[in-house]
Amino acid sequence: MHTMPEGTIGRVRDLVDVTRGEISREIFVDERIHRLELENLFPRAWLFVGHASQVPRPGDFFSSWMGSDPVLLTRDDKGDLHVLLNSCRHRGMRVCRYDEGNTMQFTCPYHAWSYSIDGSLVSTPGDLHGVPQLKAAYSGKLRKENWGLVRCPKVRDYKGLVFATWDAEAPDFDDYAGDFHWWLDNLADAFDGAEAGTEVFRGVQKWRIKSNWKLVSENFLGDTYHGASTHASVEAVGIGPGGRGHRRHGERQNEGGFSRGRLKTSFRLGHGASDNVGYELAYPEFAERPLNDYFARAWQTRKAKLDKEGRPLGGRGPATMFPNMSFSAGFPRTILVAHPLSATETEVWRWYLVDKTAPQFVRDWLRHYYMRYAGPGGMTEQDDMENWDYATQASRGVVARRYPYNYQQGLGEELRSTLDRAVHSHHAIAGEVNARAFYRRWSEFVDNLSWPELNKLAEVDDRATARGQD
Repeated sequence: MHTMPEGTIGRVRDLVDVTRGEISREIFVDERIHRLELENLFPRAWLFVGHASQVPRPGDFFSSWMGSDPVLLTRDDKGDLHVLLNSCRHRGMRVCRYDEGNTMQFTCPYHAWSYSIDGSLVSTPGDLHGVPQLKAAYSGKLRKENWGLVRCPKVRDYKGLVFATWDAEAPDFDDYAGDFHWWLDNLADAFDGAEAGTEVFRGVQKWRIKSNWKLVSENFLGDTYHGASTHASVEAVGIGPGGRGHRRHGERQNEGGFSRGRLKTSFRLGHGASDNVGYELAYPEFAERPLNDYFARAWQTRKAKLDKEGRPLGGRGPATMFPNMSFSAGFPRTILVAHPLSATETEVWRWYLVDKTAPQFVRDWLRHYYMRYAGPGGMTEQDDMENWDYATQASRGVVARRYPYNYQQGLGEELRSTLDRAVHSHHAIAGEVNARAFYRRWSEFVDNLSWPELNKLAEVDDRATARGQD
C-alpha cells in the first residue's frame, strides 16, 4: 500500500496522507522520487545561497549550490549581487573551483572562455582572455551576449540573507516567505534588534551524512519531541550558555524546558517553526557575568525597539524555510542548508552568525559555543546525525518500506493563526502539524503543480481552516 511499484511513478501526493497523518517511507529512500525533487522542486523554490557579508567588496565571490547545480554568488563593480551557474557555456567545466575569493574575471581552465564577475562573456581576440581566437574559430559569428554564464533571474538580498530561484515565474520572495519573515527578521537582525545587524563568521562547515535531506529539514521544523531522549547526555553535561544545571538553550532544567508555553507554527507555504511570534523567553542566563550584562542590555534594547515599532516578539526558536534552509535565531544562532546528493545522502552546510558590533569577548565566546554545540564536531548535532543516518538505513528494506511513518501528533487539533496562511499546534512539547504541512507542500511541488495550481490549493485550505475554526 505504501510502496512504490516498479516502473512509472504515479502521484507523489498519494504517498503523503496528511488527513490520516501517515507518510510513506518511499519518499525518503526512492531514487526516482529524488530525481523528481531535483527536476520539479529545487529549480522552482527560493533557495538560500549565502550571506552578503561573505561578498562585501566588488569582485568577491562565494561558491554554493542550488539543488544539484553549483552556483557562484558574486558582487560586481556596481555593488550588485548575482547568482551564476558555475558551468562554462562551452563544454560545461566549472569556471571557478575555489570556495571563495576575489576576481573580476572567471576563466574556464578547459578552453579558456572567460566571464566577467556579473557572468557576461568577454573577449580579447588573439590571446587567452575571453574567447581565444574568436575571429578564427567562429568567423566572427559568435554572439557573445547570448553565451554568458546562466544567471538566476531572481535574486533577493533580505537583510544580508541572499536567496535566489531559477524560476522566472516564481512569486516574489516576499510573497514566497509570507509572514514567516518574522523568523527571518530575528535571524538577520542583531540581538539588540538593529536591522540587518548580523554577519557570518568566516568559513562554512560542510559534511556529508547517509540520510535523506528531508529528515534534516524536518528536524528543525519544530520537533522538540526528540530532545529529552536524543540529547539526554548533552543535557546532563550542560553545554548551554548557563553551564551545568541548565538546559542546552539556557533555561534551568526545572523550568519546563525550551518548549514551555510555545506553539508550533505551521505555514501552508511549507515553512514551520517551533515557536510563535507573540511569545518569547528572555535571553538565557550565562555562566560569565560580562556575557550576562551584554545580553541583558541587548534584550532590553531589543524589547523597547520592537514594542515601539509594534513588532511582535518571539520567533527565535528553530525553524525551516521551505524547502531546505533551517536556522535558529536564538542560541546558537546558525543557518543550516541540507543539499541533496541522492535519496540517501546529504551534504550539510552550516553558517554561524554574530552581531556586526559584538565586542571581541562576545565573538570569542560564541565561536567556541558554536563549535561545541553544532556541526560535525558539536555534541548536539552528532546526536541528530545518528538518528538521521540510522533511520534512513532502517527504512530502506523491502519489508520496512511497506509501513508508513506516523505523523499523528496533534492531528485535527490545529489552531487558526493570526499570521497569513498559518496554523498553530497547542502541543507545547510535540505536535507534528509543521511536518504535515511541509510534506504536503513538498508533494505538490514534486508532482510539478503550476504556481496557479499551488496558490489555488493554498486558498482552498485557507477557507477550509476558517470554516473549521468558526
